[in-house]
Amino acid sequence: MRRYLRNLDWILIGTIVLLTGIGIVLIASATHGDALVSGSNRFVQRQGLFLLVDMILTAGIISLDYHSLKRIALPLYGITVLLLLGVMLFGHTTLGAQRWIRVGPVMFQPSEFSKAFMIVCLASFLDERSEYLEQWKDYLPACLFMLVPFVLVLRQPDLGTALVFAAIAFSMFWVCGFKMKWIAALTGAFVCAAPVLWQFLHEYQKNRIRVFLDPELDPFGAGYHVIQSKIAIGSGMLWGKGWMQGTQSQLDFLPENHTDFIFAVAGEEFGFVGAVVILLLYMVLIWRGLTVALNAEDRFGTLLAAGITGMYLFHVLVNIGMTIGIMPVTGVPLPFLSYGVSSLTTNMLLAGLLLNINVRHTRLQF
Repeated sequence: MRRYLRNLDWILIGTIVLLTGIGIVLIASATHGDALVSGSNRFVQRQGLFLLVDMILTAGIISLDYHSLKRIALPLYGITVLLLLGVMLFGHTTLGAQRWIRVGPVMFQPSEFSKAFMIVCLASFLDERSEYLEQWKDYLPACLFMLVPFVLVLRQPDLGTALVFAAIAFSMFWVCGFKMKWIAALTGAFVCAAPVLWQFLHEYQKNRIRVFLDPELDPFGAGYHVIQSKIAIGSGMLWGKGWMQGTQSQLDFLPENHTDFIFAVAGEEFGFVGAVVILLLYMVLIWRGLTVALNAEDRFGTLLAAGITGMYLFHVLVNIGMTIGIMPVTGVPLPFLSYGVSSLTTNMLLAGLLLNINVRHTRLQF
């Protein structure tokens, strides 16, 4: 047991502890008004309760041998497809999107768990075919493998999560030797196809792209979120206004302040300094994920770590980018900070898988 504890990546563990702690603090501030009305903060209580449960599950993930996941990759793929189909048939609609399934008093988002499942499934799929991945066409079976869950999530509609699948696949393809000239060709093809793809977007998605280019185009509609987020972050200046002292958040000018726009709460209340601290923590998270990927004892471990790290990086870039106005608004939460039990559980379990891969490598060296 002492050797097991010594072999854990304590830098990664400390980073996750700090991020989840900051997340609880920010959620408490963002939902302070609700707590005053109801007498208790149900958001903090729920997030804290599931955090404790997730810590136990994460410890269980670390204790397992990650190689055993290859044996259940195909059943996981089937479960993923069934869950996403279940959303279409029995899903609960909120804010115009059908993305949740209710089980008793708990609502969970299958598309969040599908990220973790697809990382395992695609890693296993590519690992079995790694020696055949020499030409761009050799990657087409893997693209088709990801296409089914991608389309099912896109129909919810949830473009943000669908793009996360693309980021996961790209991260793993890169590890397998996907060449830069192929990436350039795909980028060119996407640019040429953009006018056609535009016709398939929902109207709200088109509006988000329009207001990304010009937020003042619809300042009280589609552009409202971005405008209020930029005001909140800018008003925090260097040191911020203080915990629970942010006017944009506390007076409900900032929508979705405890979920998608929680970074704006951090910027307003803790200022530039607080925002930089959060960014540095995410840099450490990505660094440790890349380190695990580079040092994994086999290709399967490398692919798993690359997919997890790519997912974290995509979430951070897109979420923070949209809060400061340099990315279109999408429903992509900030890992470990945003409120949401499905997102928190997925991120914690994947962090446990990173620790698992690192422990197996370190133990092998020992």
